[in-house]
Amino acid sequence: MAQRHRILIAEDHTIMREGLKALLSTEPRFEIVGEARDGRETVDYVLRLKPDLLLLDLSMPLLHGLEAIKEIRRGGSRTKILVLTVHKDEEFILAAFKAGADGYILKEASHAELEMALESVLAGQRYISPAISHLVLDAYLEAARTLKKESSWETLTGREREILKLIAEGHTNKRISDMLCISVRTVETHRANLMKKLDLHSVAALTALAAERGLINQ
Repeated sequence: MAQRHRILIAEDHTIMREGLKALLSTEPRFEIVGEARDGRETVDYVLRLKPDLLLLDLSMPLLHGLEAIKEIRRGGSRTKILVLTVHKDEEFILAAFKAGADGYILKEASHAELEMALESVLAGQRYISPAISHLVLDAYLEAARTLKKESSWETLTGREREILKLIAEGHTNKRISDMLCISVRTVETHRANLMKKLDLHSVAALTALAAERGLINQ
């Protein structure tokens, strides 16, 4: 006989909790070992019952689901955690995985998707509902862009920042060369290096960055 996976359901709404229990109980490979009605009870049950998987709602009384995940992980539990929630915001998604969740699925998901999520997480894989996966990707890409921008900014020399400020203020290469007592060719070289380092390709883009960094008044 195939191994039965022990599952704990944590959901404060009775109808939803009983519905999940009835749904999963029809699957011989799943065994419902407990039902938690609040965050505190969830942590206690996980640490005491040691289920294979916790199916967890985030909006729980007494202790929010995110805090419950953190306490469970601090307690050393290796129970897989699949978040089942209505929250679609990227902040909740990222916070859940950062806290220690293994999967994130929406309550609007189908029975088939729930089963797939359960199987994926139990198999040691991450799972996120396709309906919201783009939010995580967008957040990742934005974070990567921000990190790249920060890293690029840190590579600028004091002279390059000085020239960036003057460019953003509208001065020509000749005027900048006169102000700094350097050749026009040197100014052009600094301008080219600025654009290359910052991956910016116009004076307007350089000006916007200078304003963002407080080099000039917007």
